[in-house]
Amino acid sequence: MNDAPGPGLTAPSGPLLELRGVTRVFRQGSESLEVLRHVSLAIEAGEMVALVGPSGAGKSTLLQIAGLLERPTGGEVWLEGENCTRIGDVARARLRRRLIGFVYQQHHLLPEFTALENIMLPQMLSDVPKAVAAWRASDLLEAMGLSERAKHRPSKLSGGEQQRVAIARAVANGPTILLADEPTGNLDHATAEKVFAQLLNLVHLTKIGALVATHNLELASRMDRILRLQDGVIVEQRHAAA
Repeated sequence: MNDAPGPGLTAPSGPLLELRGVTRVFRQGSESLEVLRHVSLAIEAGEMVALVGPSGAGKSTLLQIAGLLERPTGGEVWLEGENCTRIGDVARARLRRRLIGFVYQQHHLLPEFTALENIMLPQMLSDVPKAVAAWRASDLLEAMGLSERAKHRPSKLSGGEQQRVAIARAVANGPTILLADEPTGNLDHATAEKVFAQLLNLVHLTKIGALVATHNLELASRMDRILRLQDGVIVEQRHAAA
């Protein structure tokens, strides 16, 4: 795979993603629940960061805020040096399409389209010419070891293959940040290992930044850094090898 940045991807000098003192409070009547409390973090280019913690710690909420899908109650979200906290919904959607790729525990592939077409679609929705979209989709499938599966629909792919197509789709538009929520959570150990290895290689090869929520501590230990979230607070930050 060509290791040049994807379409629209530049090489900013500072962090690709920053959260500065982010809080998130949910209110229901007179009750309030503080899910995140003054969370600050930064993700650099080419860095894969694990986000670990027990269920209910706030990991998914943090990813939603980092991906501009949800607004924080307090604090700021910065992407490529731009404060995105208070921009309007249309501008937020535009930034999501241009800068952010998402991978979830479920692959969410469109069943009526082939693996190649699933990766082409987000590009074509961003006005990438069909021929260019097909070329880049083929390139990404090769990088994920799926060239021979290009014409298969999701129902003909294994669970690991489906998730690798979903990862390729997430980076098809050349985002600078990849946000992943339990991307290997539905896979058996051997398949999870293969998917993770190719995801890690893709991050380092393309120099995007990745924040990956996971319960798999063995996989987390192989990322560049580990952030531990507990009761809405980052209680530990360390290099994975430490």
